[in-house]
Amino acid sequence: MKTTYIKLSLCALTLLGIYSCKKGEATATEYETSAAADSAAIMTSDSISSVATMKVEDKQFIKTADVNMEVKDVYEATISIEKSVQDLGGFVTHSNLQSNVVSENTYNTSGEDAMLVKKYQTENTMQVRVPTIKLGELLTSINDKKLFLNSRSINAEDVTSNIKYAELEGKRIKKTGENISLLKTNKDKVNMSDANMSEENLQQLANLDVTDNLKYSTINIYIKEPKTRIAEIAITNTKNIDNKYKFNFIYDAKNAFVEGFYLIQKIILGLITIWPVLLIAIMIIYFIRRRKSFHKPTHHISE
Repeated sequence: MKTTYIKLSLCALTLLGIYSCKKGEATATEYETSAAADSAAIMTSDSISSVATMKVEDKQFIKTADVNMEVKDVYEATISIEKSVQDLGGFVTHSNLQSNVVSENTYNTSGEDAMLVKKYQTENTMQVRVPTIKLGELLTSINDKKLFLNSRSINAEDVTSNIKYAELEGKRIKKTGENISLLKTNKDKVNMSDANMSEENLQQLANLDVTDNLKYSTINIYIKEPKTRIAEIAITNTKNIDNKYKFNFIYDAKNAFVEGFYLIQKIILGLITIWPVLLIAIMIIYFIRRRKSFHKPTHHISE
């Protein structure tokens, strides 16, 4: 009996050890799986905010985003973003790519050639719209192009109550229209009907805007290059060309002679034009001199 009891105890300890080992292996596996899941979650949260993909039952959100970042090449990043937007079923509503010149200098390399050196920084301000369900994918795609992320904000505006209120307003406007139709036709009825129809049109326009904003998210993107670029442009040595044609003695002397001849002609024509004035002046001078000679005293010589 004692021997049997010892054997049973050893078997129990062996089974307990096997169970403990299996349990330890299972626990380690679960920990590794949990750690991998947590790591994936961290990577996902690093690349995209949960706001972009947030879904809440019985809630509707209008989602927008603003991204400000630095990229290696603005032009290439712009083309890539536009292609991503198109692939996701969205469209670009605004894109303003421009190069801001920091400095501009011209260096003469020979008598005929020169080099224009520009230092500039390129930037682009974009606005794109994508289906709201694709907002997260687009933000992830944009994030892959960054060298440095200056800022990123994602907004989800809860418009559930606004939509409900719009429905109630639609019912009120419809009921008002039915009540107006029961009135006796006169000038006041026409004005009331017109005002109610105008209000209905505005309400429908607001509903269309909300529907569109729910379906498509708006993303404002600002990208720029962190450092200035240099552009070397071969041009003509304009200073040498200016000096070459700045002064030509024979040509200038000929023009001066011709202009002097024309000046003499203009003077003669001017004198002919004012001949009455000259004639009057001559007559006045003539009478003044004659008068002086008439009153001149006569001296007698005494013998």
